[in-house]
Amino acid sequence: MATTLNKPLTTRDRLELARAAAPHVAELTTEHKNLLLRALADAIEAETTSILAANEQDLKSSGLEGAMLDRLLLTRDRVKQMANGLRDVAALPDPIGETLAEWTRPNRLRIRKVRVPLGVIGIIYESRPNVTIDTIAIALKTGNAIVLRGGKEASLSNQRLVEIATSVPGLPEGTIQLLDATRDSVQELIKARGLVDVIVPRGGAGLINYVVENSVVPVIETGAGNCHVFVDESADLDMADAIVINAKTQRPSVCNAAEKLLVHERIARQYVPRIVKKLVACGVEVRGDEASRKLVGSGSVGPAAEADWGEEYLRLCMAVHVVADVDDAIAHINRYSTKHSDAIVTRDEGNARRFLRAVDSAAVYWNASTRFTDGAEFGFGAEMGISTQKLHCRGPFALAELTSSKYEIIGSGQVRP
Repeated sequence: MATTLNKPLTTRDRLELARAAAPHVAELTTEHKNLLLRALADAIEAETTSILAANEQDLKSSGLEGAMLDRLLLTRDRVKQMANGLRDVAALPDPIGETLAEWTRPNRLRIRKVRVPLGVIGIIYESRPNVTIDTIAIALKTGNAIVLRGGKEASLSNQRLVEIATSVPGLPEGTIQLLDATRDSVQELIKARGLVDVIVPRGGAGLINYVVENSVVPVIETGAGNCHVFVDESADLDMADAIVINAKTQRPSVCNAAEKLLVHERIARQYVPRIVKKLVACGVEVRGDEASRKLVGSGSVGPAAEADWGEEYLRLCMAVHVVADVDDAIAHINRYSTKHSDAIVTRDEGNARRFLRAVDSAAVYWNASTRFTDGAEFGFGAEMGISTQKLHCRGPFALAELTSSKYEIIGSGQVRP
């Protein structure tokens, strides 16, 4: 008798499995969810070798280089960080069931507003396999099922991580679904209204804009990171050096890396040559406006075109612009930034407060690197992404932002007259 092979699951099959799993995930107790997260952390560490082997195959076939290859790369330390992130999320308070407000009406109806899971979360992301585990952690903690559509360059890494996650005992069947890395899977996911409750796109501007413009499922937009550092006239220049170098070079391939440097004209003659020399020594390609190039010389700083001011480089490249004052810096940032993360370095509290109030970005810094815009650095354990929109959340979003609310009304036989 012929053997019938199991038919591969389609994208629709996987979406329906996640939808069916969502009520069961929502019913998990805090203790059960934390147990799953800690068990997954242990499994990730135990399978470090197989994870790195899968990642090595992805690296060899990716065709990526430089900073973009770094986004894909997993190391033993990065695998350890993923495991620790799972444990950090397990240690955080569970938002599900939290009472947000409670009151009693004159007719003695008791009304309570409580946090509940969103249901099924779909995430579309590129390159970074750590996103697979970070988002699984947050989805589980908040009682949500999750559908993952990673990039083809990380397909083997993502597949291995999902295999490990779905093998953890006690996980409701269907909770975690990994889609094939095809255009068709993206199309089906963003059109799956009724099966998926929210889509989160993470990646370059092209991906994010495509999803926002074409999805019929509600989207939490994560933005590209054209981030700025403004060095004001009263800045401590040693502090400014450290912040600029860290924000640009610590990990240039990520969305919270600084791409633009603004310098107050009163210190430009002193500061621009100084910081350009240090950036170049770190391997950074520096581009500049006419004023900054005159101060340094065209040999060290290439010309910045109009397109540079809005570009997210995601590599060791930075553009320098000399501004008249803090108001000029604010206007430049609000015109060109992606409303992600922007910083001022200054001793002048008045200028700092004005910058913090007037720059229309999700995260604004005074005397600190933009590289801190991160769920773990904010104390969230992990993050789903950095939202640059204003509804339904903004900035690094994690547990609380992956919930909705509902009203529970307790009566004693009341009817409306």
